[in-house]
Amino acid sequence: MFDLFKRNENKGPLDVKALRDSLLRLVKDQLQKSEGGEGRRIKGIHLFINAGAADKHLYEAAVYLDEPDRFKDEIQRIADDFALNLPDNWALEVDFDDEFPPDSFKSDILDAAIFIRTKDHVIQRAANAFIHILNGEAEKEEYEITSSDGKLNIGRESKAQVNDGFFRLNQIAFPGDSKNESNKFISRQHAHIEWNNEDAGFMIFADEGGIPPGNKVKIKSIGNENLIKLHSTQIGHKLNEGDQVILGESAVFEFSYHSTAG
Repeated sequence: MFDLFKRNENKGPLDVKALRDSLLRLVKDQLQKSEGGEGRRIKGIHLFINAGAADKHLYEAAVYLDEPDRFKDEIQRIADDFALNLPDNWALEVDFDDEFPPDSFKSDILDAAIFIRTKDHVIQRAANAFIHILNGEAEKEEYEITSSDGKLNIGRESKAQVNDGFFRLNQIAFPGDSKNESNKFISRQHAHIEWNNEDAGFMIFADEGGIPPGNKVKIKSIGNENLIKLHSTQIGHKLNEGDQVILGESAVFEFSYHSTAG
């Protein structure tokens, strides 16, 4: 019978099954503490993992990274066994982060932390990302955006007068006098990006000038052969690493959490 935990600076379990069991035990223990064991007010479970390069693949396998619903199903079985009464629409999110959010509970034996999100409590997270211009001519080749920036408008000209007579300020601006043909098909009020704390990500929304029958906003995600088209100003898309966004006919920018500078 082997020792479950390593006796060195790495505290993690020796194999994937033991690691998975320990992660599930962490979730179960925190679920039982949350709301006094009553789960109806729980909206979601956030699992944060900060494993070193040598152990990251073990954690990825432990949470079934390629089959996210499978790990959620195991949590659901535990919740049912212990009568935790999770709501039907609860969500699971697993993030491999460099740092753990301050409101999360850090495990003593794992490179992991957990946050139980209830209807009244949303974890406050922060992030920064980068917009790389791939086609078309913007005022900058790369924009750094942060979760504290608020609404970031995208459009033709940095200051553009719109239909109601007021001026709209575009923080990501494509000059109208550019010789680049792609700029001609970008609306003055094409789209905007804003941070969504509940989903812990940057969202892009089409604005009035970026929905059919006029100009368009389309997204191409890594691993997805189908283009995502924004047809409404009310329904946005959560930007993921490597997403390419097409504005109008051919202006393109790429979303990334990494800078291309330097």
